[in-house]
Amino acid sequence: METVESAVPLHRLQVPAPQQFPFAIGSFDDVGPMSRASFPHRHTFYEIVYVTGGRGAHVIDLSRWELRPPHLCFVVPGQVHHWEDAVGLQGQVVLFTEDFLLDHPGDRDLLRALGERPWFSPGPQEASRFAHLVADMEREYRGGAAGFASVLRACLHVLIVRASRLAGPVPAGAGPADRPKLVTQEFVALLSGTERGETSVASYARRLGVTVGYLNEAVKQSTGRTPGRLVRQVRVHEAKRLLARTDLTVRQVASAVGFADPAYFCRFFRRETGNSPGEFRRGSGAMHHDHRIASLAHPDSPA
Repeated sequence: METVESAVPLHRLQVPAPQQFPFAIGSFDDVGPMSRASFPHRHTFYEIVYVTGGRGAHVIDLSRWELRPPHLCFVVPGQVHHWEDAVGLQGQVVLFTEDFLLDHPGDRDLLRALGERPWFSPGPQEASRFAHLVADMEREYRGGAAGFASVLRACLHVLIVRASRLAGPVPAGAGPADRPKLVTQEFVALLSGTERGETSVASYARRLGVTVGYLNEAVKQSTGRTPGRLVRQVRVHEAKRLLARTDLTVRQVASAVGFADPAYFCRFFRRETGNSPGEFRRGSGAMHHDHRIASLAHPDSPA
């Protein structure tokens, strides 16, 4: 049986010598063909793309974004994306793992929020600032002078914060947090990660080292929703990704999101979305033009 891994390839960051740390930056040509891959895939790492030229479209999860450069784009681990009919892509691609954020761990929360609104079209003034910042990062990366890694981390932090200003107010989780907020952040990170597999609140509680009752209380306090609701939302969103972006059968999609019984999965999907998996797949072409994606940060966002 075809697996989800073969249907939606999972790519890991491979950085050549001499840098050998979890960061890379360059043009689309420097990074290589995978930087403009035309087939749906997902990463274990973060990708920031600053597009300065070209035509076509970038598809991220269930949203299709027409190229009208300049654009600033964020892809977080686990999101499915690809380029459609892309010609003449120009700009820089920034790739890094979560390990690279160790100087500014709060950036992880900002990036997760940016991944929910991944596509920005900055005005002339903002575009110039982003272009200069990305160019400085590339010069530091290529120069490899003493302390260049810390400079890159600082520049990346500035880039993320400035982008978050375009997106709107800084999420509450980005600042100092008490224990319930920290537990909630770790829970959301597990939900959003590429190493999925857990389907029950109890299994997440075990991985976080807390009781089910504490996890329920912490998540409800921080988000206004229960962990169970967030788990269901993530499973539905992943099912939508696979139905819209792969040729997996409904049975295979059901298995991929943790349902042994396809019939039960169909009932679950209809209850959560109002459509059967087949109805959603047949109508997913129209959804490619919907610039809204499911959000873990806003309870009323459409799934």
